[in-house]
Amino acid sequence: MEQDHDSQARDGASHSRRDFLKGTVGGAAALGMGGLLAPHGTARLDPTQRSATERALARPATAKPKRGGRLRLASTGGGSSDTLDGNNCVENLDFARAPQLYDCLLELDANATPQLALAEEVTPNASSTEWTIRVRKGIEFHNGKELNIDDVLFTFNRIVTNKFASASALASMNLSAAKKLDAYTVRIPMHAAYSIMPLTLIGEGEMSIVPVGYDPKKPVGTGAFKYQSFTPGQQSVFSRNDNYWRSGEPYFDEVVITDFTDETSQVNALLSGAADVVDQLSIASVAPIKSGGKTIEIWEGPGWVPFTMRLDQAPFNDVRVRQAMRLLVNRPQMRLLAFGGYGLIGNDVFGVLQPDYDTALPQRHQDIAQAKFLLKKAGHENLTTTLVTAPIKSGAVQMAEILKQQASAAGVTINLDSVTSGTFFGPSYLKWTFAQDWWSGYPYLHQAAYSMIPGAPWDETHWDTSPYAPKYLRLYKEALSTVDAAKQNELVHEMMTMDWTEGGYIIPVFTPVIAGQSKAVQGAGPQKTANPWINYHFRSLWFA
Repeated sequence: MEQDHDSQARDGASHSRRDFLKGTVGGAAALGMGGLLAPHGTARLDPTQRSATERALARPATAKPKRGGRLRLASTGGGSSDTLDGNNCVENLDFARAPQLYDCLLELDANATPQLALAEEVTPNASSTEWTIRVRKGIEFHNGKELNIDDVLFTFNRIVTNKFASASALASMNLSAAKKLDAYTVRIPMHAAYSIMPLTLIGEGEMSIVPVGYDPKKPVGTGAFKYQSFTPGQQSVFSRNDNYWRSGEPYFDEVVITDFTDETSQVNALLSGAADVVDQLSIASVAPIKSGGKTIEIWEGPGWVPFTMRLDQAPFNDVRVRQAMRLLVNRPQMRLLAFGGYGLIGNDVFGVLQPDYDTALPQRHQDIAQAKFLLKKAGHENLTTTLVTAPIKSGAVQMAEILKQQASAAGVTINLDSVTSGTFFGPSYLKWTFAQDWWSGYPYLHQAAYSMIPGAPWDETHWDTSPYAPKYLRLYKEALSTVDAAKQNELVHEMMTMDWTEGGYIIPVFTPVIAGQSKAVQGAGPQKTANPWINYHFRSLWFA
């Protein structure tokens, strides 16, 4: 049975592969008005899994969208460090708030395919050493200022100057040499050929376009809703933007996002009528929500909740220990127990739904005997270690508990250090020796910029301090500079092989997206993005 699950996962990967999500990582791509970024094709789920999922998500035709009402989201994962900064989001709720206030140059649709948003053109020259960006005319910020190319350049420079996380993705831009062609258009040279530029322009919370002179304490964006109030760790309120540039949207008068302490309190809020939508749910919440007369949404997404092992700290500085830890995991069992059988089987390498995913990598299975052998060779027989876990994403704590149980079969003792989300993302974040994290499913090269290459802002495995980093960086730079899709795939596969063999991630499952909502909420449907309601785009939902 386990073999069947794993075969399905490999077949699914071969048929597809982002954010995400954020499209493809292929050669140079041009985007024109209404165009798509899909040089390698659109990411798809394995048809055998997609058919079951989409049948479950099938919806009858809904009535015409209706205006009015206050949508209330009950979520978890926030804290005192919550922010409304459109370029510096970190915690879960930050990424739910940002899409209400801001737009990006590009965004993902329900199929996780990049689409033009504020931009009406993002075009490279033949060698991808120069990119032209043109924004749409007539779009207004919440303060009435018209969007122009100065705002785009201000945003880019703000990210780089403040060394925000997405600065690594903008590092290839030679911003000092950018040339304005008119009030809405800029031509930006690259320091070297950069074939995945459009992928860096997606992501409310990281790449939101903000106006010149932007003050995050008085946030102004072009989004469907305007800032009304915000109390970190508690609640935020947004009101309808009557001048929103997308015709007809939004439909709600207000969006209220409230931070709850745990999943149980979220579900109770939905069942009692105190909330209209709840996110980041585990499979355990499906039955009570259904029995309570509410609606469950389950989407197969490319997101992942990895276990992270630091390569620079014992015992994980020994590759044999890392390999052994990966062999402790019964992946189909973890998928079944934590996610009810939803999601895709993981193989310790991110980027599973992208066309460039290396399906030739052998699928890892639980192998207790080999794990014990490797640990003994490394001098860590009967290993005891501590795993830091928190309710940072749906299923995270459950996965930690399951791993603890599975590891015991090899004589490995995993002590769980359960902390709050606020503590997890506090001063010790990225410093834990053995912990977890969550990602929305970026394409491989884009993800590498965030967590693998030297200087990456979220290098949670500390890969950049390892002896593998120089070779990996060379491959990364070469892959970015080529516009030959076949050559780029070859380089990416070599990087993936390094990650699979020596890396510090354990990725048992690519997690499903599970959300609950009142039956009055309309507009949701099948999607392939890693966050619910197509990355929290509440602008397209309404009440019946």
